Amino acid sequence: MGHNKSSFLKQAVEHIDITSFDSRPIIDSMSKMSFVSRETANAAKIFNNMLGNKDCTIFLTLAGSTSAAGCMQIYADLVKYNMVDAIVATGASIIDMDFFEALGFKHYQGSQFEDDSVLRKNYIDRIYDTYIDEDQLQNCDRTIGEIADTLEPKAYTSREFIYELGKYLKSKSKKKESLIELAYDKNVPIFCPAFTDSSAGFGLVMHQERNPEKHITIDSIKEFRELTEIKIQSDVSGLIMIGGGVPKNFIQDTVICAELLDKKVEMHKYAVQITVADSRDGACSSSTLKEASSWGKVDATEEQMVFAEATSVMPLIASDAYHRGLWKKRPKRNFSQIFKK
Repeated sequence: MGHNKSSFLKQAVEHIDITSFDSRPIIDSMSKMSFVSRETANAAKIFNNMLGNKDCTIFLTLAGSTSAAGCMQIYADLVKYNMVDAIVATGASIIDMDFFEALGFKHYQGSQFEDDSVLRKNYIDRIYDTYIDEDQLQNCDRTIGEIADTLEPKAYTSREFIYELGKYLKSKSKKKESLIELAYDKNVPIFCPAFTDSSAGFGLVMHQERNPEKHITIDSIKEFRELTEIKIQSDVSGLIMIGGGVPKNFIQDTVICAELLDKKVEMHKYAVQITVADSRDGACSSSTLKEASSWGKVDATEEQMVFAEATSVMPLIASDAYHRGLWKKRPKRNFSQIFKK
């Protein structure tokens, strides 16, 4: 074949900059259309309603690989410009994509039609049409383990551990304004309820193997309690959900958890979900927001499902919100501070 690794890893994915273009005219035009265009415009309107409501806490949930695909800077900018107050994500979005790039590595444009056995021989992992250098990913795994070796051996929530990663990146980051570092700076907590299912999992297994007697572990129950506490301290809340899966369910479950703790909380008032999953198979990831209403999780008045692949609509929704500027008057929540002893 004559292929070598460097011939595949030539064109780095560049993350879209929502501040560099103004999507308001597009969103305004789409609001007069139908189908997914009107759904997208309505989602943008609901997001702006969240930003305009000074009592509203905004949760961003991330599932899937949009961070690797070029949306990483969108999510970082939402943190930077005080447009989200807490994040619930898959471990992969935060570690394998964001922390990975903060270490100086990149994702590369590739092809979904490439021969995967050739990619495997070159130690290249494929996410649809995007390539990752497996050697670099293993470097990421090992770095997580090495950071864990330096920490006090005890149980951490994923939020606490990611906070420590933010601290590490303050002096070691090779990329300006990674999501983890910005969240650390802005006191925006990041929760990864399925943290082990990521580079962090591999790194922490290596850490525990090296330190059989005294090691760190992840306390996902305490983490659920922490996230619920944020919901309890929020009079009103809104959700921006990319994909479904564990992050979506986890944030919605905080309403039930608070109720079981005898705390009076309102359902999430606003919700936008961008997904390509449909509900024909009854699967949890594709359950609609209206369905969540029956569980007492989401109020069905200001909700919008957008059935689109998120890299195609999230840049429009986020740029629209950035340029309308309602974030400029939002009070900062600083939720990371509420967990400090």
